Amino acid sequence: MIKKINDFLAGWPMTIIGGIFLVASFILPRIGYPKGEYLAWICVIICGLPLLYLSVWRIIYNKGISKISSALLISMAMIAALMIGDLFAAGEVAFIMEIGALLEDMTTERAKKGLKNLIALTPMTGRVIRDGKELLIPVEEIQKGDTIRILPGETIPVDGVILGGETSIDQSVMTGESLPVDKGIGDKVYSGTINRHGSIDFEATKVGEDSSLQRLIRMVEDADNNQAPTQRIADKWASWLVPVALLIAIAAYVFTGNIVRAVTVMVVFCPCALVLATPTAIIAAIGQATKRGVIIKSGEALEKMGKVNTIAFDKTGTLTYGKLEVSDVIPLGPLTENELLTLAASAESRSEHPLGKAITQKAQEDSLELIDVKDFNMSAGKGITASIDGLSYTFGNESMIREIGIPIEKNVSGILEKLRSQGKASVIAATPAGIIGIIALSDILRPEAADMITKLSSMGTKSVLLTGDHHRAAEYFASKVGITEIFADLLPEQKVEMIDKLKTNGKVCMIGDGVNDAPALKIADVGVAMGAMGSDIAVDAADVALMTDNISNLPYLKWLSNTTVKTIKGAITLSMCINFIAITLSVLGVLTPTTGALVHNAGSCFVVLLAALLYDRKYV
Repeated sequence: MIKKINDFLAGWPMTIIGGIFLVASFILPRIGYPKGEYLAWICVIICGLPLLYLSVWRIIYNKGISKISSALLISMAMIAALMIGDLFAAGEVAFIMEIGALLEDMTTERAKKGLKNLIALTPMTGRVIRDGKELLIPVEEIQKGDTIRILPGETIPVDGVILGGETSIDQSVMTGESLPVDKGIGDKVYSGTINRHGSIDFEATKVGEDSSLQRLIRMVEDADNNQAPTQRIADKWASWLVPVALLIAIAAYVFTGNIVRAVTVMVVFCPCALVLATPTAIIAAIGQATKRGVIIKSGEALEKMGKVNTIAFDKTGTLTYGKLEVSDVIPLGPLTENELLTLAASAESRSEHPLGKAITQKAQEDSLELIDVKDFNMSAGKGITASIDGLSYTFGNESMIREIGIPIEKNVSGILEKLRSQGKASVIAATPAGIIGIIALSDILRPEAADMITKLSSMGTKSVLLTGDHHRAAEYFASKVGITEIFADLLPEQKVEMIDKLKTNGKVCMIGDGVNDAPALKIADVGVAMGAMGSDIAVDAADVALMTDNISNLPYLKWLSNTTVKTIKGAITLSMCINFIAITLSVLGVLTPTTGALVHNAGSCFVVLLAALLYDRKYV
């Protein structure tokens, strides 16, 4: 009940109401309504009670020196001002503190829906083969050693090893790979991944909490729970502010015999400017970043970004667009490029495979007219066959070409090897007479990636590639942008391990876009997600989201962080100087609690103004 009342009073609506009555209590006595000063009681009650509650709660529940907080110091000043009858001074310090707390809370709110989205990926049921019968049972009842059957389009419920069948599986949720992975007998499959084509039977090897998807969920939960909330700078300093304030106030009373001077010292010593310095600067910086399409979720992340000395990049959807496109059309016979592409697109127009869709889209973009296809047949994980104008064609991988008895000559092997070294997938086109061409597909590198890596390097930041893709593809794209440190073939837990290792040498930022990147984004000092095309889970797990997917904003982020920290330090220095002058004037009797509160308020206004200038600071 007490907490509910406290939360109600501490919200924005009631705090604003308290501020209105505080202003009225200052103005009315000066225009002929002396009893108007009593309106400050409303502000004291609204803004002061939450402060008293917080200070008492910390004294009871916090340990050691953390019992002494800025809330305790301001509560003491408020009570002292009330004891000598200066209602305005009491209300003013409580109001400023409450505004600072609300502003800081705004900068540290975190969305929690990402974990719910991740949990939603878990299938509810699985198709189990027991005693020769196919049973649809809840996924939690699947046991290790069970035989599971997966049909095209279904999500795999547990980890396992394929016993029969061939297929292509979309593993992007686990590895971030842009291409579906062909799977056959003996290959591993992971929970949460999607079966795209053939039907397979597999033996369950990891079920329940041991499955890959559940481990991924657990890693995100653990990383989220390990994120300590930002400790307010005023609370860090309160351990010495409180005793110093008390000593000076007591000394002022002992040597002058004037209790008013002692209370004035308490009022001007309140760290309200300190409370405002950090959140106002951070809100201004977050506002500026938003104008560039960069969403910063917490002040802590903004501050840490300036200290980052290593940035770990995912590949697919981060350095690249994460979208397959036809990169090479290579005729190996009398056909032209357009003729080869027309034949392949005509056959692939009936395929649901991502490679086939990309080939068909390329033909459409080039305004090629497709040909009617007959006798279409697909071999899951290998390729397709079709009859076009009475001639049989095969479009598939090397395994399928060899299976139908067509030899792969040395020159063709050389071309395929070169394409593999460039991280490209190849579709071989053949007739019964032999191979007639190769169509290569690749993810597309972002044009700004290389320049961005160069700028980060000039700022003393090392770039590392962490990807679930094959090492050859990773090496090819890394060489294009200037990254020399590469870690490929990584599962989500391995990315987390690599981030932990990198953190031993300084602050680490992770940038990614997929569900598989979520644990690494959480565990890194700063997580940056590609917001426009990245998964909701990655965006929610990250501290920063690039809503325009413009990775050239990373150097800007570092600059903004450094500038914000400098602004905060400047504001703190200014506020401490004002406090020092005000304390001296209070001891000398120049200031009263009311005038001291006004000077104290002026210092807070200067801090807010200094922070506001950050909003329009130019990035150079």
